[in-house]
Order: sequence, then structure tokens, then C-alpha cells
Amino acid sequence: MKNYEGPCIMIIKDAENQIFGSYLSHPLSSQSHYYGTGECFLWKLNQQQEQQPKIKVFPWTGKNDYMMLSDSDFIAIGGGDGKFGLWLNSELEKGYSNTCPTFDNEILALKPEFQCMEMEVWGLCI
Repeated sequence: MKNYEGPCIMIIKDAENQIFGSYLSHPLSSQSHYYGTGECFLWKLNQQQEQQPKIKVFPWTGKNDYMMLSDSDFIAIGGGDGKFGLWLNSELEKGYSNTCPTFDNEILALKPEFQCMEMEVWGLCI
């Protein structure tokens, strides 16, 4: 996403066929500090049998400003209390999700640790 400066949506499908991700106010970039705005949020697709899937959104709580943190080793969205709302390793194959004060989110996957099978990041022109 070189030379792109707008918002992005990240979509992840894990090995358990769970779909979740985040809306990012800024494109991912290598930073030594948190960045992004309160427009960021986490989301997950609730897939219940015999019902239409529904998206559950976890918006910014205002409790901290730990929106986005990324470098060549990882991507982290949300944080606080020593946990991240969503974290991916540098190979984008392993990750974990936990509750965090930034979004007061549920764990996005079925278990805190997950294997990332597919990932897409879309730039949004608004």
C-alpha cells in the first residue's frame, strides 16, 4: 500500500473459519509508538447456525490511545493491561486476540491464539 494515506479495513479468516478484523484510520506503517485515531475499531462476524451473519463492532472507548502499533516484527491493534485486541506476527500467519481497554472487545477468534489462513487489507477512498 505504498504511497496510500487513507483509512484501511483489515479482514482475517482463521483456521477455525472465523472472520474478524479492524478498521484502521491510517495505513499500516513501521512506528516506534502508537498511532491512529479514535475512528479505529475492531470487529468480528458472528456466524450462528440458521441465522444471517452479523457484524459485531467494538469502537474506541476513550480509555487510552493505543490504536495501532506496528513494525517489521508485528502488527497490534488496541492495547492496555499488557494485552492487545488483535496481534499478528511478522509472517502474518500466527496471531492472538484478547480483551483490551482501547475497545473493550471480546476475543475476536474462538480462542486467544489463532492461525491466520487468509488476510486482506483494503484501502478505502472516502
